[in-house]
Amino acid sequence: MPPITLLTADDHPLLREGIASAIEGQPDMRLVAEATNGREALELYRLHRPDVTLLDLRMPVMSGIEVLIAVREESPSARVIVLTTYGSDALALRAIKAGAAGYLLKNMLRNDLVETIRKVHAGQRCIPPEIGAALAEHVTSESLSEREIAVLTLVAGGNANKRIAARLGITEDTVKAHLKSIFSKLNASDRAHAVSIGLQRGIIDI
Repeated sequence: MPPITLLTADDHPLLREGIASAIEGQPDMRLVAEATNGREALELYRLHRPDVTLLDLRMPVMSGIEVLIAVREESPSARVIVLTTYGSDALALRAIKAGAAGYLLKNMLRNDLVETIRKVHAGQRCIPPEIGAALAEHVTSESLSEREIAVLTLVAGGNANKRIAARLGITEDTVKAHLKSIFSKLNASDRAHAVSIGLQRGIIDI
């Protein structure tokens, strides 16, 4: 059998070196390219068409989610494992909905990377138990709309309702209505609590 060809995409050199070292010792795997940002990852994917892509979710130029969506649109059968330091359910759900076959926390790479690559290459899905538990915990929760996420992001940036309204081209009453909906969906008591939950669950990023 030919070796599993791999592309890694991460802006941290030490992590790329660690992955390369782990793959180097596997006779059934071959690292064909390394990307340092999202745009480079997409270009290298198009050039090499690797069997499995290891993709950091948070990268400069293009985010991992954007790369994942683009790769899956061009190659629906592409097998992508997303890498992240964040165990947030909202981020995991976005990646899974975008077509990720595997989801690995970076602190799990040493123990789980090689086996996850083999499983994903074989057509299996690999989601860590703790991520699955977080998803299950909020599976019945109503998702925030894109506009609500935009409002919550501006709240997290310290903006008052008047400024949020001006930034988004809506009225202050509409901002208040969005906040009321956000509080209800997140079961939050106030603005600070909503921001805290949003950050913890990966709904917003500041």
